Amino acid sequence: MGDEKVKAEALQIIGAFQVLPRLVVFDLDYTLWPFYCECRSKREMPSLYPHAKGIVHALKDKGIDMAIASRSPTADIAETFINKLSIKSMFVAQEIFSSPTHKRDHFQRIHSRTGVPFNSMLFFDDENRNIQEVSKMGVTSILVGNGVNLGALREGLTKFSENWNTVEKNKQKWRTKFSKNPESSDKKE
Repeated sequence: MGDEKVKAEALQIIGAFQVLPRLVVFDLDYTLWPFYCECRSKREMPSLYPHAKGIVHALKDKGIDMAIASRSPTADIAETFINKLSIKSMFVAQEIFSSPTHKRDHFQRIHSRTGVPFNSMLFFDDENRNIQEVSKMGVTSILVGNGVNLGALREGLTKFSENWNTVEKNKQKWRTKFSKNPESSDKKE
């Protein structure tokens, strides 16, 4: 499936959701591209997974910001590949550095840089440990088995929408519970 066809289908998928993330964050290795940067040379011409470019362009067209969170120990190679693929301008933040925190530091920096709350983010990664850690921060996180693709996009947007609706319902319950509470600490006895 060509980039334009993937983009058209991604736009259809995105259009089916009323609630969308403000920021979509991608890992690089085995998420956007099918290799580890540290096993490659800057001289090589990298490639993305087949659906990645169309999805990134669709998100951009819909006005959804994107960022990169990568624990690559070779940030210089990763940045060279991002430039060679002509996708650097697509991302509002790029946090590419080795870290023992399973991307918690990456997301703290992305949040500081963008101001986007964690519960307004959607994250794609190929490592379960990163998914688990980042999910604890309130980020909707999707484990990809063979790179980001249209199925992962649909799954991510579905889960994001479900999580968002759950949070909104809980907020409403709390508002109702506390606005109807006859016992108020303001009462004088």
